[in-house]
Amino acid sequence: MSCTCNSNEEKSCIEKVPIFSNLDKSEMNEVSSIISHREFKKNELIYMAGEKSGNLYVINSGKVKITRISSSGKEQVIRILESGEFMGELSIFKSSPLMDNAEALDDTKMCIIAEKDLKDLLKKYPLISFKIMEELSERLERAESLIENINLSSVEKRLADILLELAGEDGKLDLKMSKKDLASQIGMSSETLSRKLSTFQELGIIKLIGQRKINILNRYALEKIQ
Repeated sequence: MSCTCNSNEEKSCIEKVPIFSNLDKSEMNEVSSIISHREFKKNELIYMAGEKSGNLYVINSGKVKITRISSSGKEQVIRILESGEFMGELSIFKSSPLMDNAEALDDTKMCIIAEKDLKDLLKKYPLISFKIMEELSERLERAESLIENINLSSVEKRLADILLELAGEDGKLDLKMSKKDLASQIGMSSETLSRKLSTFQELGIIKLIGQRKINILNRYALEKIQ
């Protein structure tokens, strides 16, 4: 659905995004003037693989799951995006259709910049292009690490690594996604994930709290898992 948003909300959306962080006030106002807004309900598809979007989507609030579907119909979670992150950029830089699906995990407010407006913006402010490339490079690095982990590491190590990555300094983590999606992201079945989490808890390495909260009790033990 479309969204009627005030200028403060538009500026807030821009200020959250690292790719626009070096713009001054007048430049941010210029970006705000070319933004449109949409709201997506929980579980609503934002776009699907095969579409030619031509838009840059910026999450103002909410969470979005990016997935791909294999030829056998299996869903692979690529990443989970939150407020201030963006998606859809690849359909702007190349003419081929989108390869991913984007689904709102919560009620989500989105700021959208059309392809032509974004390209005009990049020509005027080349630094934004470098910021986008930085973000894409970081995503590529994370994807390569994940592929390496799935191909070379045991399920126990994959789980230990993702728990260490997601946990705060206090050892506490609140999953941004369902356990089913987490299992998909690290290349294992939901049943295997649940079984390994239970094993870690029995060993006194972690404590499971409800469906989404996990406390790491023994970080060293997780780090030593091979």
